[in-house]
Amino acid sequence: MAIAIVDYGMGNLHSVSKAVERLGYEALISSDEGEILAADGVILPGVGAFADAMEHLQESSLDATVQKVAASKQPLLGICLGMQLLFSTSEEHGIHEGLGILPGSVVRFVGGDYKVPHMGWNKLQYNDQNNPLFTGLDEGYVYFVHSYHVLPEVKSDLLATTDYNQSVTAIVGRDSVFGMQFHPEKSGDLGMNLLRNFLKITGSSLKEVTF
Repeated sequence: MAIAIVDYGMGNLHSVSKAVERLGYEALISSDEGEILAADGVILPGVGAFADAMEHLQESSLDATVQKVAASKQPLLGICLGMQLLFSTSEEHGIHEGLGILPGSVVRFVGGDYKVPHMGWNKLQYNDQNNPLFTGLDEGYVYFVHSYHVLPEVKSDLLATTDYNQSVTAIVGRDSVFGMQFHPEKSGDLGMNLLRNFLKITGSSLKEVTF
């Protein structure tokens, strides 16, 4: 079976798909609920504004599909905005409800003598070294571009942080649901290896690896 990449009109579908294929797995870009629910694992990408993304998901009923994925324990990975959408609310351009899969809120960087958006390479700090997402991986640098960050309500959902004038949520996870604030496919070897570990978690069949 394939790894389904949710197509709701907002996200780096091509770059995520190519990264999955480079790691030796079959990628399926889809907006069809049946195909998504039948996949070995699901990736929810996202680029743009939170409210627009939720509107697109709701218009296509893909919000309910992604919630079904999480409830079924099918491995799910949210990337960048896709990670933020997993949470309860966002304050980006008003207060908006998210998918509510993980409790927490998305807030803007405020105050301090630092640039917003947060843009650049920052080092990850793992909170749970035993999580399968980190198997065989040392802490290292990944590439961030974001103006809003997540405040999880449950401490154990916070798998990794980075430092940007404050502790910033970088990776979240609970059971089979994961999220990365950065784009792993644009974050060098560590990013690709984190994506590889997620793909291993799905149990999907490995094809020829070219990365």
